[in-house]
Amino acid sequence: MRFTGASSTIYQAVRRNSAFSKLLVVFAVGSGGLVVYADANPNHGLITEQSEVSAKKKVVVLGTGWAGTSFLKNLDSSLYDVQVVSPRNYFAFTPLLPSVTCGTVDARSVVEPIRKIIKKKGGEIKFWEAECYNIDPGNKKVHCRSNIGTNLEGNGEFVVEYDYLVVTLGAKANTFNTPGVVEHCHFLKEVEDALRIRRSVMDCFERASLPNLTDEERKTNLHFIIVGGGPTGVEFAAELHDFVSEDIAKLYPRVRDLVKISVIEAGEHILTMFDKRITAFAEEKFKRDGIDVKTGYRVVKVSDKEIIMTGKATGETAVPYGMAVWSTGIGTRPVILDFMKQIGQVDRRVLATDEWLRVRGCDGVYALGDCATISQRKVMDDISAIFKVADKDNSGTLTVKEIQDVLGDICERYPQVELYLKSKQMEDFVDLLEDSKGNAKKESIELDIEQFKKALAHVDFQVKNLPATAQVAAQQGYYLARCFNVMKNVEENPEGPLRMRESGRHRFRPFRYKHLGQFAPLGGEQTAAQLPGDWISIGYGSQWLWYSVYASKQVSWRTRLSVVSDWTRRFIFGRDSSCI
Repeated sequence: MRFTGASSTIYQAVRRNSAFSKLLVVFAVGSGGLVVYADANPNHGLITEQSEVSAKKKVVVLGTGWAGTSFLKNLDSSLYDVQVVSPRNYFAFTPLLPSVTCGTVDARSVVEPIRKIIKKKGGEIKFWEAECYNIDPGNKKVHCRSNIGTNLEGNGEFVVEYDYLVVTLGAKANTFNTPGVVEHCHFLKEVEDALRIRRSVMDCFERASLPNLTDEERKTNLHFIIVGGGPTGVEFAAELHDFVSEDIAKLYPRVRDLVKISVIEAGEHILTMFDKRITAFAEEKFKRDGIDVKTGYRVVKVSDKEIIMTGKATGETAVPYGMAVWSTGIGTRPVILDFMKQIGQVDRRVLATDEWLRVRGCDGVYALGDCATISQRKVMDDISAIFKVADKDNSGTLTVKEIQDVLGDICERYPQVELYLKSKQMEDFVDLLEDSKGNAKKESIELDIEQFKKALAHVDFQVKNLPATAQVAAQQGYYLARCFNVMKNVEENPEGPLRMRESGRHRFRPFRYKHLGQFAPLGGEQTAAQLPGDWISIGYGSQWLWYSVYASKQVSWRTRLSVVSDWTRRFIFGRDSSCI
């Protein structure tokens, strides 16, 4: 459009004015009249609402797993400009993935679109389905790449700036660099993995039913091997056994007696993270069910036809198989490895954070879930500072009463102290603290710095890394969301423990994991439950407890009802065996 005369003069003036660099000007000249329509550029503060949004701190969340979704669900999104980047646009209830592999539960019943979750939150939460391939902590940027097929120009790469970065990228399967694992084994980390396993199981049965195979070939096709005797591997073996015995055997009567399920574990027992009573029961039940548990064997190579493993007694053994599932722990994703190199954490397996989930060596970066672990500060590193804080009268010695005055802060800052006191590894010191209340004589006992060091010398042995479980990740997400929600309030009224090396208090209480128990479904409607207080339950009653807990922990009422419906359908009609 061309403008002449006065119109051109006004138009050029508007174009030159940086405050109105993006005005849309429309002129209608006629009968001596002039009409102007302007659309202001929000980046120059002409729209108040947009200016308020841009003034908010940018919180970028990488990942939509347990930690990331828990953080998003509990965050007050009205306080921040929240942006989420994840290669999958849904949250998956991963503890039920073994049930998905055999059709006990439908895949869509255990996933919830992340956009539905953030829509319920309200506020302006942005989501991009893309993969983060580089984190730049120096410039506070994350580089992302979209893998969605598109005919648009460009390579799908974009950059997102942040004020706070929450890394919840999870982990990948750990192959221990074993040759052939990636090419020939299935993993069980994602919903797509469960669906591939389901299809592969049915393909094995269909292939074994072909008329041109010998019985030996059919046995090989129907040999299912699970490498790893942890909770995921054991639960999948139990689900597969139930699927075969309750459903498949009726549909494939000619080959049902040729099926073999094997569990290979490098350790001496399966389910080593559970109580020994549960481990013994699981091994005995698998033996009764005909599941072959091979403990003390390490897989050294996998080909397309056989798995090669070594044992102390047998040496190297080659075992033919039809399908193999690899479930031996977690490994670090490449983007996390690159990030760790940038921040000087090269000799670690996962990201190291402090007790407030802040990545060590980074400003404004938090890490949760399987991609990180809390590096608990040791008491002996701060023992002199602790002594100085407790010694309020600067006498150079501590009475038991002075220790008790700060013991709550010490236990909150260093949880290993509380564990140490409960374990009573040094009963004299425990008695000194616990029995001194109201005892003037004991309260007058004084300890110098060397005696104080000696009393706490073994405390740091209680430091343990948290397990890489959904329960830990969900609690971390809830904790960090609460910290963000009260961040402004705690600036003036800190709620954390005393600072030992500085004055004042920490803004927040450190993260404390509360173990709520764990389950191990063993098939045949029997489950082992290990709950707090060393309470062990094994059998049919625990199975119904497992049903109720897993149904209640679903992320929405839709998934909750879908899962219960799937369980009911399975009881009535059995599992579906179609190859889809």
